[in-house]
Amino acid sequence: MAVSVGSLFQQRKYPFIFALLVLLICVMFLLFTNSANIFYPLAFYSDVQVQPLPQSLPSSPALPDSTRPVLDPIADSKDPEMPRNETRVTESKDSGLPEKDIQIEEPKDQGLPLKVETFEDVDVNMNWKLCKGSAAVDNIPCLDNMKAIKALRSRKHMEHRERHCPDPSPHCLLPLPKGYKVSVPWPKSRDMIWYDNVPHPKLVEYKKDQHWVVKSGEYLVFPGGGTQFKDGVNHYVQFIEKTLPAIQWGKKIRVILDVGCGVASFGGFLLDKDVITMSFAPKDEHEAQIQFALERGIPATLSVIGTQKLTFPDNGFDLIHCARCRVHWDADGGRPLYELNRILRPGGFFVWSATPVYRDDERDQKVWNAMVTITKAMCWTTVAKTVDSGGIGLVMYQKPTTTSCYENRKEKNPPLCNKKDGKNSSWYTRLSSCLTPLPVDGMGNLQNWPMPWPQRLTSKPPSLPTEPNATDKFYDDTKHWSQLFSNVYLNGLSINWSRVRNVMDMNAGYGGFASALVDLPLWVMNVVPIDVPDTLSIIYDRGLIGMYHDWCESFNTYPRTYDLLHSSFLFKNLEKRCDIVDVIVELDRILRPDGYIIVQDSMEIINKVGPILRSLHWSLTLYQNQYLVGRKSFWRPTAFQH
Repeated sequence: MAVSVGSLFQQRKYPFIFALLVLLICVMFLLFTNSANIFYPLAFYSDVQVQPLPQSLPSSPALPDSTRPVLDPIADSKDPEMPRNETRVTESKDSGLPEKDIQIEEPKDQGLPLKVETFEDVDVNMNWKLCKGSAAVDNIPCLDNMKAIKALRSRKHMEHRERHCPDPSPHCLLPLPKGYKVSVPWPKSRDMIWYDNVPHPKLVEYKKDQHWVVKSGEYLVFPGGGTQFKDGVNHYVQFIEKTLPAIQWGKKIRVILDVGCGVASFGGFLLDKDVITMSFAPKDEHEAQIQFALERGIPATLSVIGTQKLTFPDNGFDLIHCARCRVHWDADGGRPLYELNRILRPGGFFVWSATPVYRDDERDQKVWNAMVTITKAMCWTTVAKTVDSGGIGLVMYQKPTTTSCYENRKEKNPPLCNKKDGKNSSWYTRLSSCLTPLPVDGMGNLQNWPMPWPQRLTSKPPSLPTEPNATDKFYDDTKHWSQLFSNVYLNGLSINWSRVRNVMDMNAGYGGFASALVDLPLWVMNVVPIDVPDTLSIIYDRGLIGMYHDWCESFNTYPRTYDLLHSSFLFKNLEKRCDIVDVIVELDRILRPDGYIIVQDSMEIINKVGPILRSLHWSLTLYQNQYLVGRKSFWRPTAFQH
């Protein structure tokens, strides 16, 4: 006969069976909830939860005691001015694993709680390994492809310093230098950096009499010297301004290219004058000079004037500088100079400080005579030529602002380039033997020089297309990024902006993100991908810097050189062309440990990117189903995972 639950209570029968039934239900409930966590691959992420916005990003999952790193506090440093909330990383005797839980000063809660979401049920299984070889710690895949370099038929035109990307892209992770630490904060980093972060002493010895860089205990110190800076970079910059007052540092002249920059002391000094300098040099011409520059917090990139165009826009730079930059400008009939003419703004200046300017020996005079011939053929005007009290001389040229000189040349050599499509195409493009025409607007009128800085940042750029609504789109974009940065990025996301110096916007558009950050003590490398509309000229018109790049390949920079990477709706088109894993491996390479990444994208993309980042032991937080903030840890795969 059936017995109801009610009768069991009334008659107080079968108490043991009833208790067992209740216990069984509880056990089944617990098993169900635990199993949900087991098969939901992101549920164990302590830093991705449905909860109010945390004031700080949680650290990576704890490691067993046997694999914990040995920490040597920076507090033991002899320098009393160094921050006390940082830690030094050394190798663990147990496993050799560079890892740490860094302590930093987090930004205060500024009262804008954003909703924190979770990912979809996405599985990922990554078996990460360390890259092999003694040079792996500083590897740049497209510049260190020794197999391709050895197969080159010629190195006469610096072909071995150009890009030769491996196929397939490497999926291994770069090890950290032994003793690597959180970088010295800006502005102190301009003068000194940790030696262990860039342990390359050759330049110290090679340039010891010129005071480029000096080793002092645990630091590398930068006194501001250089081959042409016998009295210091300060004196040199003042000498240029005194020679040609029309330059007006930080007003008329805002965007500079420094060719063969050394350790970028010239560009670093000009930052105080509201001048942003793109410093560049080939890899290893002087060991680690670009790595030194970026570790200092000074804009720089690896590049060479060889057989291909530089990845900069036409008519972009206000001034180009070369102080003994070791470029043979008269080579190949003057093609290197034609390339400078391409990227120099009409009315812009070329400042050349080199031995042919002030020495009279036969070799230097031959070079000087060639320069006179080529610059005259390009319609450049010599506006100054002088020597300072220390015996260092310079010559300043100015690019024409009208086409009259081009039209009146008796010999049309070099000829004007035939630009049919009007686009800036310099990605894997060979150097031209012609002159780039002066830029004109949609009505055929010559474009004007941008307004003085800082007005040029928010005014209508001269190179803005004349298409309908183009102006409205530009101003709307500027307003959008200003509000978004203030309301979300600065006052909402858990990012300690005081620790951010080197920033890269991976899909820069009009440069609105960089424009919104302009009042912070940082700089932004604006990258315009090659498969999107070309807006790089607009970025330069605004007084900002940037480059073209294909994110299916490695970027021309040393590892661990950026503090924050920003990706706004980049991955959707990118994943049609290459593997997202390849891209994330590259981001891991160029981002400093403890640095940030912000991915603004759809949940479809975030659900693909998030698990891969988390497999690298990055801390992750998702806001409003649109903003994924990742923070790179010091984790690297251990030896037994090889």
